[in-house]
Amino acid sequence: VANGDTANKIGTYSLAVLAHAHNIPFYVAAPSSTIDRALAHGGLIPIEQRPSDEVVFIGNSRIAPEGATAAHPAFDVTPARLITAIITERGVLRPPFSEGLRTEE
Repeated sequence: VANGDTANKIGTYSLAVLAHAHNIPFYVAAPSSTIDRALAHGGLIPIEQRPSDEVVFIGNSRIAPEGATAAHPAFDVTPARLITAIITERGVLRPPFSEGLRTEE
């Protein structure tokens, strides 16, 4: 998105937090066509919700209490502040991402 926040498969945010906590650079590699400059920040990214049955059952066996549901997002959002650079086929974008993404258009 315009400020450099990124959405990816669930777990990416956790990895970025761990990398940040241990002073390890965190890079995002993505085709430039996947960057939506129309969205100002990651809070506006629509996140697909998967069926809760995928996590409250294993096969036909319920592993959660009867009636329990679960949030099961397919993606999470990594804030730009945790990202060292975004690598695209057009080059490497570094913070502040909003400026670099503007010139990518």
